Amino acid sequence: MDNLTLSYILIYVFVFIFGACIGSFLNVCIYRLPKNESLIKRNSHCMTCGEPIKRRDLIPIVSWCILRGKCRSCGAKISARYTIVETLNALLYLWVFYHFNGIFNPLRAALVCLLFSALIVVFFMDWDTQLINTYVVIFIGLLGVAEYIFCKDQTGLTLKSHLIGFFIVSVPLLIICLITHEKAMGMGDVYLMAAAGLFLGMQGALVALLIGLITGSIGGLIQKHRSGDSVFAFGPYLSIGIAVAALYSEQIGSWYMDFTGLNEMMNEAMLIIRELHKFRSLILRNFFAQKILLIEVFC
Repeated sequence: MDNLTLSYILIYVFVFIFGACIGSFLNVCIYRLPKNESLIKRNSHCMTCGEPIKRRDLIPIVSWCILRGKCRSCGAKISARYTIVETLNALLYLWVFYHFNGIFNPLRAALVCLLFSALIVVFFMDWDTQLINTYVVIFIGLLGVAEYIFCKDQTGLTLKSHLIGFFIVSVPLLIICLITHEKAMGMGDVYLMAAAGLFLGMQGALVALLIGLITGSIGGLIQKHRSGDSVFAFGPYLSIGIAVAALYSEQIGSWYMDFTGLNEMMNEAMLIIRELHKFRSLILRNFFAQKILLIEVFC
């Protein structure tokens, strides 16, 4: 194994560990934000006995496995979701870092990693409470601003695309929300798609909505079949759509255009527009030529 390969492995190991540590903080956000509790003032503690958790028991993923999912003090069961969140965030960081070649594009990879972390908070928080925290949405919007300022050469997205992305999905969702008096969806979903659209741009926002609608329909049918309840949180499914769009919006958009024939229709429309432009130019040239001829005759 050469030094370059070893360096790559060490970098990816660090990315995984860092992602797991951030995932541990995400668990704090998911639990405390709905309760308006401070994220930093109070130490982590057992939900059953209230005993502060020792530092050696705060190692992401590892501590839960060593303790076999139980509190060291009282033996109460600790939800596996804490480890799931940590592992999920770590794996997503790895995939994003690989997908965007984070060794050479660290800033772009870092922004998408932070977006995924915010989406994990949205997913689980909305799943539990059917609420989307405003601060998390603002954070996603700020990531979109940072992406345009620092990564526009890599993304190829213009300011116009980012701004259209902000409105193209959020406005229709806002109209639906107002018409149904927030029965179909909440304002949190509107804010989420506005912020995500600012990050993803026009095509990415549309792809995110499409995937969110598909996964939401499937999830809603499953929930209705199991519990008979047709009310469900839409934020988790939008989060899935946003995450997929952040990685594959161009590929999915191109596939959808080809599959539906829109790509061919747009090409034909562009040909027609070009031909009309040529025809218009020809008419104008003939018109001015006749004007010049008349002027020469009278002169």
